[in-house]
Amino acid sequence: MADLLAKKPLNLILEESQETGEHSLKRALGPGNLISLGIGAIIGTGIFVLTGAAAAQYAGPAIVFSFMLAALGCVFAGLCYAEFASMIPVAGSAYTYGYATLGEIFAWIIGWDLILEYAFGAATVASGWSGYVLSFLQDFGIHIPPALAGTPGAQFVQYNGRWEALGRISKTLAAHNVDPSSLPHATGVFNLVAFFGIALMTTILVIGIKESANLNSFIVVIKVTVLLIFLGIGAHYILRHASLASANWTPFIPPNEGEFGKYGISGIVRAAGVIFFAYIGFDAVSTAAQEAKNPKRDMPIGILGSLVICTILYILVAGVLTGLVKYNTLNVPDPIAVGIDQAGVRWGSFLVKLGAICGLTSTMVVMLLGQSRVFFSMSRDGLLPKWFSQIHTRFRTPYISSIFVGIFVAIFASVIPIAILGELVSIGTLLAFVIVCAGVWMIRRTNPEMPRPFKAPMVPFVPIMGIVISLLMMVGLPGDTWLRLIVWLVIGMVIYFGYGRHHSRVQVALEGRKTE
Repeated sequence: MADLLAKKPLNLILEESQETGEHSLKRALGPGNLISLGIGAIIGTGIFVLTGAAAAQYAGPAIVFSFMLAALGCVFAGLCYAEFASMIPVAGSAYTYGYATLGEIFAWIIGWDLILEYAFGAATVASGWSGYVLSFLQDFGIHIPPALAGTPGAQFVQYNGRWEALGRISKTLAAHNVDPSSLPHATGVFNLVAFFGIALMTTILVIGIKESANLNSFIVVIKVTVLLIFLGIGAHYILRHASLASANWTPFIPPNEGEFGKYGISGIVRAAGVIFFAYIGFDAVSTAAQEAKNPKRDMPIGILGSLVICTILYILVAGVLTGLVKYNTLNVPDPIAVGIDQAGVRWGSFLVKLGAICGLTSTMVVMLLGQSRVFFSMSRDGLLPKWFSQIHTRFRTPYISSIFVGIFVAIFASVIPIAILGELVSIGTLLAFVIVCAGVWMIRRTNPEMPRPFKAPMVPFVPIMGIVISLLMMVGLPGDTWLRLIVWLVIGMVIYFGYGRHHSRVQVALEGRKTE
């Protein structure tokens, strides 16, 4: 059992982080790139969809407090990630942190678990992205057959002369009293749109980290601009119609309706749990640590900076949206478009689609980047085959790992219905948060003198709160999700004991010392 808890020496990890040359990752990212990576991962469809639904069903205008509460939960984990990323600036993120503090078996568990967050997350995002692309192209008269825009069995309906994914348009149909069965139907066969989307993102990741970061930054500028346009239009309208906004914001905290989570203080808490997942992604910044120019300084800036910027945007968007439109009418798939329409701007739907497509595109880039870097680190440690850590001599990227992840995700997104994967992504991410927070607490006790360019404040309070909040979020997920997580981890254990343990560099070193 002691061998399973063997830790990777910190001095070896730090030596690896200093490697240079054509067989090492290229250090090309500055603090701006890292903040952009964080924003790219965090701002997806969550802000365009979850804000309205959570306000309508749980919190009312007090949704702004829910965003603050959810952000607070992320900050505890974010501070722990920032400390580790500045101490151990390597590509493995939570996997490497777990290896250094908790031991190999925990490192394998978290590395295997991160596939749920990054690879499955990218597949989930690609599926949603294809639906927005299908709708967006139809605005310009470009019609892709629904059979090539959905996974096998995915349902599409033709509404107002356009094919739309039934899952995305069902609330709109209900609001207009339209029976979906009365509309022409089509069924998905192979999601070619998602496949090409993943293939394109993978190609860019193989070509170079700087090119990938520049593309991500460009897309982030577009989607943040979309949100700023909404804020500008909405704020202008509210200033001109102050009495309407006041009526929409009253009561700011709707009274509880006699059941937990249905408005009132408990509604704020329930909404925070729902929108917490709009923040997931900031941890992906830490996977790029080995490609940062000055990781000890810039990694905390990237992680915490992206969290702060996104929190401010989320709060402002929620406040303006509930000022434009009465909260109880916002349980629709496109609440931002509804808000812009209220302000008298008729191109709101186009703007929201553009923002959502950009949001999901950058999220795909960052998720694929994160997964390939975790595989790279696990391969360097011997837990996965060596080819996962091969570096392209010209592009200085883990090209085989990126291609393998890209193929896996593209096929997954194209042929497997992935409605259940959203919750799997969430539970995988939260488990990573728990292990990172526990690791910071442990390394403070076992190695208190180690240099820490960034120190999380109030230890052990901060890591304990990160653990508690993450576990509470996990408990709130369905039992089926827990069962799937257990099955996934069991599969991982089979691979570890069948391959990883016998090829682990740490285990080989231990065996060598025993025979001396």
